[in-house]
Amino acid sequence: MRRRLIQSTLAVVLVVIAVFGVSLVIVETRTITSTAQERVDTEAVRLASIVDTRLLGDQTVNASALRDQIQGDRYAEIRIPGKPVIEVGTKPTGDVISAHETGEEGETVTVQEPRSSVTREVGRTLLIIGAVALLAVIAAVLLAVRQANRLASPLTDLAETAERLGSGDPRPRHKRYGVHELDRVADVLDSSAERIARMLTAERRLAADASHQLRTPLTALSMRLEEITLTDDPDTVKEEATIALTQVERLTDVVERLLTNSRDPRNGSAVTFDLDEVIQQQLAEWRPAYRSAGRAIVSSGKRHLEAVGTPGAVAQVLAALIENSLMHGGGTVALRTRVTGNQAVIEVTDEGPGIPADLGARIFERAISGRNSTGIGLAVARDLAEADGGRLEMLQTKPPVLALFLSRTPPPKPSQESGPTVR
Repeated sequence: MRRRLIQSTLAVVLVVIAVFGVSLVIVETRTITSTAQERVDTEAVRLASIVDTRLLGDQTVNASALRDQIQGDRYAEIRIPGKPVIEVGTKPTGDVISAHETGEEGETVTVQEPRSSVTREVGRTLLIIGAVALLAVIAAVLLAVRQANRLASPLTDLAETAERLGSGDPRPRHKRYGVHELDRVADVLDSSAERIARMLTAERRLAADASHQLRTPLTALSMRLEEITLTDDPDTVKEEATIALTQVERLTDVVERLLTNSRDPRNGSAVTFDLDEVIQQQLAEWRPAYRSAGRAIVSSGKRHLEAVGTPGAVAQVLAALIENSLMHGGGTVALRTRVTGNQAVIEVTDEGPGIPADLGARIFERAISGRNSTGIGLAVARDLAEADGGRLEMLQTKPPVLALFLSRTPPPKPSQESGPTVR
């Protein structure tokens, strides 16, 4: 492309130079020839006037007297009736420019000038025109190279950006070139890169969230299945199998919830449910892990509370809080339920050292952890709580108290008078 732009620009310049250059040469040649002829004609008139003046004043008219009146390489021939021909200068050979003038006393003056002088002047003019044309060609080539680079380099950059985008590097370059069409293409590529980056971030976040949220339930399910393989008591097998099925259902709900949040974090399906059932379920699942760690987990507070939310999501939030206390806390973990205003509150606390002061409320941010953990659990728990219209807060750092606030008012039902939903 760069070569084609240079060639096309150079071709246009050469055509323009050829058209205007030839025309200029023709005009200048005619002008120089006409000027030379006028100059010789003027010289003949002037010399005839001088001869008339001398004849009227009875002065001598000869070659010596008129020699100073002829300039350059001109030649003059003067014919006076009854007298010899007077020649001034050297008579030129070859092609000449001549002029004839007749004086008042009947004399005839002929002035000649070699045409070679005109040829030399025309040559000098052609040399100047050629030099200007050469400078124009050089300037055109430089301009064509600059313009070609201005157009070809951005295209090369855009091609590299597209190739980088296709190879999995979605970083936008935010580079513009001052050419509207090329800048438009760059805008589209940057927008596509940002969309792809958001999609990849969402996919990585979903994978990290799923890995973190499924790790503990899968471990508990594996333990249940191991207990089934080690017992011959049908009642124990049935009980463990029932618990395992319940855990499988919860795992399914976790996956669906994570997928829903990855698409639209506000697309929850909140219902009214019994908090006691969710809390007791979590106690049953986590008690073996706490027993293995030599610790206890208990519940207290107001019973038979009903809240609005998604039971599976609430269970996942509580699981994240309980796991956080198991990993980072100490002593007995307590789940307390209470009512404040129109909200049901579940507080999770332990007897550990508390939350470091330098972390504070940042524990709900992703990749923020007081120890060598992923820093994902509490961030996912906060997202799940907010998706159901609740909130997750840190009420106290020492001892640590994390609270889940849930509404106790059912969501308003859609009006029967509203028109059909357009999908």
